Amino acid sequence: MNNSLDDSRTPAIVLGSGYTALGALRCLVAAGIPAYVACPAGDPVTRSRWYRPTPGATRWNGSLGPRGQAILRAMPLSNAVLIPCGDDAALWLAEIAGGELSHRFRVSSSSAETLQILQDKSRFGAFLAHHRLPHPRTYPIATLDDVAAIPFAELDRVFIKPADSQSFSRILGTKGIWATTREEFETIWRRLDAGGYKVIAQEYVPGSSADHYFVDGFRDRTGALAGLFARKRSRLYPADFGNSSYCHSIALAEVSGAVDCVTALLATLHYRGIFSAEFKRDSRDGTLRLLEVNTRAWWYVEFAARCGVNVCAMAFEDALGRPPETSSRDYRPGVGCLNLLQDMKAVRSLPRATRPSLWQVLRQWAGAYCHVFRWSDPWPSLTIVWSMAWQKLRRSAVRGTALASSRSDAKRARNT
Repeated sequence: MNNSLDDSRTPAIVLGSGYTALGALRCLVAAGIPAYVACPAGDPVTRSRWYRPTPGATRWNGSLGPRGQAILRAMPLSNAVLIPCGDDAALWLAEIAGGELSHRFRVSSSSAETLQILQDKSRFGAFLAHHRLPHPRTYPIATLDDVAAIPFAELDRVFIKPADSQSFSRILGTKGIWATTREEFETIWRRLDAGGYKVIAQEYVPGSSADHYFVDGFRDRTGALAGLFARKRSRLYPADFGNSSYCHSIALAEVSGAVDCVTALLATLHYRGIFSAEFKRDSRDGTLRLLEVNTRAWWYVEFAARCGVNVCAMAFEDALGRPPETSSRDYRPGVGCLNLLQDMKAVRSLPRATRPSLWQVLRQWAGAYCHVFRWSDPWPSLTIVWSMAWQKLRRSAVRGTALASSRSDAKRARNT
């Protein structure tokens, strides 16, 4: 990691929070690019040794829309490159790239139309079907008639998935909801529809968590794939709709079909920017089916950089009109990345019949990169651990108070 920042260079502004923003910041610092972060106060990324708030009278908390534009206008920077860490930020920056602020604030971005196709799961499913790219069968749901048209009998399992994953996950705390029968689907859909959520029905691709593969990378303004990186998930938490807790790098040749699929998709859409495509191998026929494409930096973006594929640095160079340095496609396979706290839960939650031995798990952990913890930058992860411990203590205290109150009520009832 290059600790020195050359402030005479054009800086980058990371727009986001949490694991993704922290990873993006570290990617930029590793490339010697001066960086600021626009995020909420108290976010774990603010504990990083490399964190710097955006300059100016108003500290930017990452808000978008008119307020974000006003902050950019007043910012005392002649120019900067903006790096999105969320779907909403990527869409907003596509507007910035074509507006009045584009001469000062540069973005490596696709058109808003392209981003909307990839982000809206209804449009995404229809696009993949039209171009005959392998994907799970997907059904947009707007009315009860749409629910009635879902061929439940033909599908392995069905779950309800948001058209807008980011807001759905942020508010409801999950990426999807199982629906085992049409009646159960109708009940769940009515509740979500009343809350204003646009959803789809999607067939479940049978297989385990270890059947998930990712093709991450960067496509520049000329259409060249400057970076390509493949990884495989071993475990996730929570089950079904969680995030990877342990994954490892794999050779691109191991998922050549997925690479061909995402290459064709991005070319058809004239995509430009950072991407992370998730596939799942269908246990019925072995096909790698495309589940989704993230159009911005993702949770494990720093892991890709540590393996030699720094997509944030590529986005920075591309935004400034310079050709990004092409990364080697011969990176080392078998390198692991571990989110320790989540993976401990993931291992414990596995059925005993499929749970790896303690020795196997320890061997994986010993040779893996830590997802968040770095000896050179320890405070973000320590802050996260402290926050989780404090929340657990508070929940225990609340349960203890409630139990003591119920016992007191019961005692009073017996004495009356």
